[in-house]
Amino acid sequence: MSDVSMVVNGRKVSGNVEDRTLLVHYLREHLGLTGTHVGCDTSQCGACVVHMDGKAIKSCSILAAQASGSEITTIEGLAPGAELHPMQAAFKEHHGLQCGFCTPGMIMTAVDMVRRHPEGLDEKTVRNDLEGNICRCTGYHNIVQAILSGSKTMAGTGETKAA
Repeated sequence: MSDVSMVVNGRKVSGNVEDRTLLVHYLREHLGLTGTHVGCDTSQCGACVVHMDGKAIKSCSILAAQASGSEITTIEGLAPGAELHPMQAAFKEHHGLQCGFCTPGMIMTAVDMVRRHPEGLDEKTVRNDLEGNICRCTGYHNIVQAILSGSKTMAGTGETKAA
């Protein structure tokens, strides 16, 4: 068993978990943060993307014990209160989702993408950087348009700096 302690969405949490507990399962099963999805358990689909210490990671590929001491942001912690984060609003506005299963991971990846490319994004960069995120419903066109739009809004609000 491992003792874990971390800050998740601005709140200190701790607990005792089996050594083999993945971060995604800790978030979902121990903390009730079910916005982070389990899609493949092989780190191929990107549905489980969260931010750890300001960088996008696939939470199905890291143990909860490895994340101990880190700051984790999930889709639930991306925006304060009921207000949508600019990237969430862009996905809504540009219909960047269908079933919604991949959407949390796509949004978390997109926010990280914008922060990694403060000079701005173009379609080629977005499509390249989405390589680790799979959507089985869309043709990606609306997702790409949402990310491009969200990146412009984030730049306008100064949210392109790393967390």
